Amino acid sequence: MSITNNNLTGKLPNLELNITNYPLIDLSSNQLEGSIPSFLLQAGALHLSNNKFSDIDSFLCSKSKAQPLVLLDLSDNQLTGELPDCWNNLTSLQFVDLSDNNLSGNIPFSMAALVNMKAIIILIIILRNNSLSGKLTSSLIGGDKLALLDFGENKFYGPLPSWIGDNLHRLVILSGFLACVKNFTSMTQDTRSLTTSTHHLYKINLTGGGFYMDSYDFDLYLMWKGVDQRYKNVDKFLKSIDLSSNHLTGKMPTEMEYLIGLVALNLSRNNLTGEIISKIGNFKSLEFLDLSRNHLSGKIPSTLAHIDRLTMLDLSYNQLYGKIPIGTQLQSFNALSFEGNSNLCGEPHDIKCPDEEPPKHQVQPTDEGDDSSIFLEALFMIMGIGFFTGLVGFVGSILFLPSWR
Repeated sequence: MSITNNNLTGKLPNLELNITNYPLIDLSSNQLEGSIPSFLLQAGALHLSNNKFSDIDSFLCSKSKAQPLVLLDLSDNQLTGELPDCWNNLTSLQFVDLSDNNLSGNIPFSMAALVNMKAIIILIIILRNNSLSGKLTSSLIGGDKLALLDFGENKFYGPLPSWIGDNLHRLVILSGFLACVKNFTSMTQDTRSLTTSTHHLYKINLTGGGFYMDSYDFDLYLMWKGVDQRYKNVDKFLKSIDLSSNHLTGKMPTEMEYLIGLVALNLSRNNLTGEIISKIGNFKSLEFLDLSRNHLSGKIPSTLAHIDRLTMLDLSYNQLYGKIPIGTQLQSFNALSFEGNSNLCGEPHDIKCPDEEPPKHQVQPTDEGDDSSIFLEALFMIMGIGFFTGLVGFVGSILFLPSWR
């Protein structure tokens, strides 16, 4: 059932309906408000995005029997307060999108425990652009089922959890935090030569029947020059890490050099220190690199000039120094990509390196100067000969002519 993109208003009544066959119900892009009625839990997929719903407690914490819901999209609503701790009721949930709301507080334990549900094959959790806070719970440690995890634009704090790199072997897209990364096996594969793309089609078998969910196209946000850009359906071709605008500290993990299939890397607007990893040239598939507004120091690795696919680059406002490596790709970028590094020099930066500047106060000879020099030399020679001849004649006259004496 689809009644999307209409002007439906008001609250949905909690009807006493017995829904069978786990239908897809799409009420997105309307003006519906209030609480979500619990009878909708009988759907297989529920699209309620872009409405004005403000409460999900009664919906999620319904005392009815186990629910068949596989997909729940409540993005871009007016949900407020803390997330209810009733997610263990949704034993079949595989996709949940609560982005672009006003949710606050910690991630409840029952939501994190979704990864351990036996019926769940793969899990996508999107909580982007809320006011959620606290430390990232270790109960996600069983997250081998997680394929997409987006916690960006929230207020999480604390140490980066090591279990992300140790356990999330299925992860394709990560947005919101960084940890041990060499185990992101999907990003360690060079896919430049692939001509086919993966289309996500999920199937789940339920008691009393089966439900087939159509492919769900993921949208991804990448920050460039401080502005979030939205890319549609990128999971088919884009392998990216966007950790911009957080409070990340420390050095860039050297293990990132294993991510040779990485297409986009954005670590901008953090507090990273140390040098850019020396083997960044291993990222042969890299098209997008933003390390701006950190405290990175040292020279730009020469291997960066070896990435021939790089189309967007920003290293501005760090503490980099030395000469920008020579390479057609790097010299093609605007000087703004390197500004804010006072000790950086070389093209396309405006500051010239010392070995590129001509010696000061050195007069360069010209053809016109050569001609003038020859003329002056001849003139002085003629004047000298004339003076010598006149002097000899004068002295000789005095010696041999008595009248002159």
